[in-house]
Amino acid sequence: MAIPSTLTANLEPVQQEYRVAPHNIDAEQALLGAILVNNDAFYRVSDFLLPEHFMEEVHRRIYEVSITLIKAGKLASPITLKTYLGDADLGGLTVGQYLARLAAEATTVINSEHYGRTIYDLALRRRLITIGEDLVNGAYEAPVETSPREQIEATERRLYELAETGKYDGGFQKFSDALTAAVDMAAKAYQREGRLSGIATGLSDLDAKMGGLQASDLIILAGRPGMGKTSLATNIAFNIAKAYVGEKQPDGSIATKNGGIVGFFSLEMSAEQLATRIIAEQSGVASYKIRRGDIRPEEFYKITDAARDMQTIPFYIDQTGGISIAQLAARARRLKRQRGLDLLVVDYLQLLSGSSKKGDNRVQEMTEITTGMKALAKELAVPIIALSQLSRQVEARDDKRPQLSDLRESGSIEQDADVVMFVFREEYYVKNKKPREGTEEFFTWEAEMNRVYGKAEVILGKQRHGPTGTVELQFDAEITRFSNLAQGDRLPDTM
Repeated sequence: MAIPSTLTANLEPVQQEYRVAPHNIDAEQALLGAILVNNDAFYRVSDFLLPEHFMEEVHRRIYEVSITLIKAGKLASPITLKTYLGDADLGGLTVGQYLARLAAEATTVINSEHYGRTIYDLALRRRLITIGEDLVNGAYEAPVETSPREQIEATERRLYELAETGKYDGGFQKFSDALTAAVDMAAKAYQREGRLSGIATGLSDLDAKMGGLQASDLIILAGRPGMGKTSLATNIAFNIAKAYVGEKQPDGSIATKNGGIVGFFSLEMSAEQLATRIIAEQSGVASYKIRRGDIRPEEFYKITDAARDMQTIPFYIDQTGGISIAQLAARARRLKRQRGLDLLVVDYLQLLSGSSKKGDNRVQEMTEITTGMKALAKELAVPIIALSQLSRQVEARDDKRPQLSDLRESGSIEQDADVVMFVFREEYYVKNKKPREGTEEFFTWEAEMNRVYGKAEVILGKQRHGPTGTVELQFDAEITRFSNLAQGDRLPDTM
């Protein structure tokens, strides 16, 4: 069968350009030569450079054997390495001759760290290329079991891991450097409103007990339904976002000077419901009135004024329900990269899912979730407030103040958390015991109700970096607002 001439015209040999993955053989040779001449050069790069970072396979093997010998307290030299590398033709040279040439052409040990960083950076570039190729191939193949969103989140995770591991500033540091960092933190705390080392919550008594919200801390906020844990988390988050002040840095980036940028995962309530709560708190108009539209003209102006003032506040809400801890982490990383992030709130833990299949042990799944949440707090270097339910055993006790043992799936939550706070409102329980009016029990109940009305307790059941204890707050149920308790209502200190 003859091939049509219209096709043979396109069968001419074409010279296609192809790009070689970024590498620097000279840098690899210079570093290996420096190590062979003086093994101390290895310790200048050992914190960050691994064999897989070398482009050439023979260089990976030379570096790998050198590491083994040096860590064993032996000398890594052309003579000792030759025994472990076998025979090979390296461009007309034997292994022994190649090692000898590396050592002969070696530069000073001083430059070894710079060569190591060059090799490392080029290895990161090659990994970037691999991630990009995997993304393209995955998009073309479009496997049925993998959705585009899952592919995006997996790629984001790989990119973020690459960005975070692409650092070579780890390892031991001088104590003087640590002292400088500690003094800098104290100086920033002195300059910050409230004189706190962490982010101020806007509730001065709580800040005094905790020193603010500390970076990388996992803070569990737990309570029974009706206690106001979502309200407290919303109040704290909004106070922080409202106080946000950014400061431009010499490199053009914006650093947080006061307050913070807040990400809020509302897994139970919609964004509109959450916004209604915040508007009620800020305007002083009861949330039920806003929902019904039962408001007077002056109240409507209060609402619009509050909404206008809140337009520019860095408060971001994700209302997607039923997401996994992996999806939550991907979205948090994206927010930090695109907008910045100083505080993350998750409402609430039990609505997240792990990677485990249905039917698996829920306690194990919760362990995966809390472990992942703590790892995310460290990775993003921000505090995470995660709300949690309490078991029903609280209701069976006379004293209904919650304890650590009341946490659902308590083992993992209590273990991974840096701070565990419980919200408790005695008013909620007293109110539900109202007797018939006019009776002697009613007058006793009324006196008890007056004692607890509008008061709430935040019980610090665990705090790694500070004392435990109870902080009393004011709570206005109509506008779901927690605030500092008036001085006259405070109990005297018992310490």
